[in-house]
Amino acid sequence: MNWKSEAIREASQARNYGRIIELARTHQRMTQAQLGQVCGLSQSAISRLEKRGVSPYAMDVLLKVSQHLGIPVALLGLAEVPTLARIGTESVERRQFLGAAAAVAVSPALAVAASCVDEADHQASSLRLVTTSYRRLDGSTPSRELADAVRSHLRLIQGLISAAPTHAHRIRLAAIASEAASLAAWLAWDTGDNGSARSLYGAAIKAARSGANPLLAAYQTGSLAQFEAHAGNGAMALGLVKRARSFLEADSPRVADAWLSSVEALGHAAAGDQRSCDRALTRSRASLESNTHGEQPPWPWVFTFDEAKVASFRVTCGANLGLSKWVSDSTGPVLATGHAKQRALLMLDLAAGQLAEGQIEAAFALATEALKTGLTYRSGRIVERSRELRRRFNTSSPPKAVREFDERLHGVYL
Repeated sequence: MNWKSEAIREASQARNYGRIIELARTHQRMTQAQLGQVCGLSQSAISRLEKRGVSPYAMDVLLKVSQHLGIPVALLGLAEVPTLARIGTESVERRQFLGAAAAVAVSPALAVAASCVDEADHQASSLRLVTTSYRRLDGSTPSRELADAVRSHLRLIQGLISAAPTHAHRIRLAAIASEAASLAAWLAWDTGDNGSARSLYGAAIKAARSGANPLLAAYQTGSLAQFEAHAGNGAMALGLVKRARSFLEADSPRVADAWLSSVEALGHAAAGDQRSCDRALTRSRASLESNTHGEQPPWPWVFTFDEAKVASFRVTCGANLGLSKWVSDSTGPVLATGHAKQRALLMLDLAAGQLAEGQIEAAFALATEALKTGLTYRSGRIVERSRELRRRFNTSSPPKAVREFDERLHGVYL
């Protein structure tokens, strides 16, 4: 079977995984009933799978089918081709896994998604697969639905660390525990549980340092700095950014410096220092421009940090500083993000800028769209930010857009 054929490539790019399964099955002269039998499925289930098109697929089913047909898991959206990134003196294998994660956690077919040389490697790769899948699910799933699963996953990793047979294996598991703790912190933040978010970010930093991984320690410390900046604790955020930079080494990727500079800008904005904020954003853009080789997001970054992301930080800083021009100048690129909850938060920042310019109707029309997302994903963070925006506007005769916004916001309890 030619896995690089045009038909396979087009189906994979379109996420029509059923078509790939059908092509592989017919190439091996296997009937739907025969494939179903070896996978523990009915013939009709295989038929529905092959006709599913670009609709969502169950990850455990895709894993089972890929195992029996020998389909490379990357073609079914389950894993990207692994790459190696140097972090200090440690060679780190980075895999980005897509699709539903809950089924993976209990699926015996998980082994096909990791190229393992021994049981310890298999265990670590499997755990990282689940963590990364959960991270990607965060963009399209209510945090409250993910939080319990992620915390259970974290407890599992912590238990495995205590039972690890070797020091090297404990170090590797510590890095994975750090990733899981950071995700749990992010989910707690989104649900409005800031106390748990701080505690979990602290656990992520501690685990990263136990894992002897300076880049991961910088990433987790910067994540806590970002949280504190959004909470309005500018001085604390700036102190954490400084600490994060102390972990970076001479050969750290440029994206680390660019991202930390943008987080630093948030800290200055929270402290009300416009000049320092602007300088930090300028450094962030300069770091990205110096990346002439088009560096891909290095682990532990899962998503690309680019000019659009810097623009989104500028919008948030502008909203915090009351600089409507910073907000209005960046409307286009910042809303291009595919992460629904992050896009909603940026829409609220844009709405704050429009409100500052007196564009009441436009501001609350945008805020209403953001609130819809917040209610869809039951995001306490988005709802609370919506309430903050509403408190900025006081009038005895609110226009229609404000009344419609109030109707949606009234009586919301998450």
